[in-house]
Amino acid sequence: QVQLVESGGGSVQDGGSLRLSCAASGLSPINYCMAWFRQAPGKEREGVASIYTVNRNTHYADSVKGRFTISQDNGKNTLILQMNSLKPEDTGMYYCAADLFISSRSRVLDPTQYTFWGQGTQVTVSS
Repeated sequence: QVQLVESGGGSVQDGGSLRLSCAASGLSPINYCMAWFRQAPGKEREGVASIYTVNRNTHYADSVKGRFTISQDNGKNTLILQMNSLKPEDTGMYYCAADLFISSRSRVLDPTQYTFWGQGTQVTVSS
């Protein structure tokens, strides 16, 4: 059974940094797609970044390119999201997700493509 547990959220000032982690268990060593999503109050869940666990291909939302980096620590089965130059509009609940099959590369940031989800960790950026 796949389990995903996020940690590392918190409150920072505009321009600050945070590092989110997602501890994954139950994933077999095949090419899963893992991703980070976020959801602000009253808004739809949106994809932030994704990575394939075997070939390491990554994809980022335009709003975070150059500021966020997704990576994985295979030794610890952990997904990482390094967030720099944070802005107030980055505020929201951040979720880790995983799935074995994504219908198209163009949908790697589509939340409907993912089966397994963590419980989320809150990120708040104040101006």
